[in-house]
Amino acid sequence: MKIAVFLPNWLGDVAMATPTLRSLRRHFGPRARIVGIMRPYLADVPAGTSWLDEQWFFDPRSKQRELRSRAVARRMRGERFDIAVLMTNSLRTAWVAWRGGAKRRVGYVRYGRGPLLTDKLYPLGACHWLSQCHPRRIVPEPMVETYLKLARSIGCEEESPRLELTTTQADERSADAVFERLGLCGDRPVAALNSSGAYGGSKLWPVEYFGRLTRCIVDELDYDVLVLCGPKEREIAREVVRLAEAGKGDRHLLCEAPVGPFRQKVPVPFSGRVCSMADQPMDLGTAKACIRRCRVMVSTDSGPRHVAAALGLPVVTLFGPMLPVWSENPTQRAANLVLDLDCIGCHKRVCPLGHHRCMRDLSVETVFAAVRDVLH
Repeated sequence: MKIAVFLPNWLGDVAMATPTLRSLRRHFGPRARIVGIMRPYLADVPAGTSWLDEQWFFDPRSKQRELRSRAVARRMRGERFDIAVLMTNSLRTAWVAWRGGAKRRVGYVRYGRGPLLTDKLYPLGACHWLSQCHPRRIVPEPMVETYLKLARSIGCEEESPRLELTTTQADERSADAVFERLGLCGDRPVAALNSSGAYGGSKLWPVEYFGRLTRCIVDELDYDVLVLCGPKEREIAREVVRLAEAGKGDRHLLCEAPVGPFRQKVPVPFSGRVCSMADQPMDLGTAKACIRRCRVMVSTDSGPRHVAAALGLPVVTLFGPMLPVWSENPTQRAANLVLDLDCIGCHKRVCPLGHHRCMRDLSVETVFAAVRDVLH
């Protein structure tokens, strides 16, 4: 049995697809050949797992011809796949699977691609014409469940929605070197902060809030802090560190948390307690291994939070333009923070009302309280 799996195009979605990959491998067994077709930059995400026998790279906008649609379809024809599972919703990937000669093409009917599929699924709450013409009216459901339905439609058994990722030995060696350079090799636990928002500015929590939260975590919990970032968020990560260091010793910058077991009577020494990945290797394998070493993550609604969950970390997520329902998972230790505003769930990349209250009104005190809760 030969199975081609078109993986999602985003980091977090690949992490949420791991229960489906696990289900496919469990059902079809070790003798099946399962090929993951994905964007090149996502190669390190499933690395170290046993679900994929091979990775093919697909990027229709690439300057490399071998990564474009026709080349991938031609390569598929040479393999004669029995099944193509489409976790992507685009017309293009359905065309590649059809042109590639896969006998069964399993996917959701979206964007006019229904005729190219042999096994058609419809988004929750959608009829045929609705899913084709009005995709934004589809009823939200957790993406993990959306992906698992693809596996169940071809006979796979029920599978836990638990996200699962692992690291390679090379990842671990690279992370060891990063932690040593950053001085995070002591006995203190580390909290990861992820301030990125590749989707758009509407998902970003104010950088000054992250600076204050960092001070809370160091002074109240006696944790070290690692600020994560992607290539485009290096300056944000550096600014979080700068703001945290600028506030050392200033008690007005700390959370007004109630006195309790986490409250320190005197601020702990701060030098070297907050570091960022801004000047460290940016490959996803190293990032995975660095995240695995942390005790908790605080994140905007972006890909690294799903990676952290898949590595077993409790995660505090700050929601704004997206509804938490898309990523709900009962198997995770998580706190999803979202305000009760009329505009919540707008899906806009930039706040259309100009006030960005969904993130600006989410206080540092609320977030820090959630961090304490998920740690216990």
